[in-house]
Amino acid sequence: MSRRTLIVDGALDVAATLRTSAAKAVGRIVLHGGDTWWVQRTPTGPVSMRIGGGGGQFEAEAFGPGSGWALEHLPDLLGVDDDPSWFRPPPGPLRDLHGAALGMRLGRSGLVFGALLAAILAQRVTAEEAHGAYREIVRSYGEPAPGPLRAMVPPGPTDIAALGYQDLHRFGVERGRAMTLIEAARRIGRLEAVTRMEHGDGYRRLQAVRGIGPWTAAIVMGAACGDPDAVPVADYHLPSLVAWALAGEPRATDERMLELLEPYRGHRRRVIFLLERSGIRPPGYGPRIARRRIAAS
Repeated sequence: MSRRTLIVDGALDVAATLRTSAAKAVGRIVLHGGDTWWVQRTPTGPVSMRIGGGGGQFEAEAFGPGSGWALEHLPDLLGVDDDPSWFRPPPGPLRDLHGAALGMRLGRSGLVFGALLAAILAQRVTAEEAHGAYREIVRSYGEPAPGPLRAMVPPGPTDIAALGYQDLHRFGVERGRAMTLIEAARRIGRLEAVTRMEHGDGYRRLQAVRGIGPWTAAIVMGAACGDPDAVPVADYHLPSLVAWALAGEPRATDERMLELLEPYRGHRRRVIFLLERSGIRPPGYGPRIARRRIAAS
């Protein structure tokens, strides 16, 4: 076990901040015994890390071969360099939401494949299906987390790169998403470099992989790289959520969503997180995404 003490200026909500670096709300974040645990596969191996504290001083204990990497990157995970006070929306619901969530900072995990795994599985399916597929893939190809917490570490790119697309059918993942995920795993060496690139170059590098479009790239660039302006266009629910919360319009296109978010350029990812965690929802009428049965061939 390794430890680190982190001094943070200003408010910090550990769990809420860690969720900003968990793609599509899928991440190994566990609340246990009053502390927050972060379980992941780092470049140096699996880790489970307990984070507790408050009042500007936070203590982290890490278990497993990924401990050194996780503790080194703890300030990134907890958004130490992010200052929410610079975001000053005009009077209205958004200002109220921001005022109630000052401890939520925008973190970045630095883990490109972890973000890709969650984001690709969430393409064009319901949240229920995406979370179910993620959970079962972790159970089948992951490994027990080091340390005292009973949890599973997600599989790494080597584990997924060795699969055929048919291997993922039993988790409800059709050929298109399966091949995208496997190809991303096989090209992870080039894709991991996006954490060291300018954001525009990172988007282009990710979208060079067939099956990774603007939506998936934005999810990854936000979660892994901390892009504060990442907007996942072509999302099924997000345009209407933004339009309803900011303009009282029950339905919207991507173009209308981007128009409404434009005044917040530079902070659009923060606005999206505030709206998603607010409980605000547009009127629930219209078609839903249908669940599909994936054939075994």
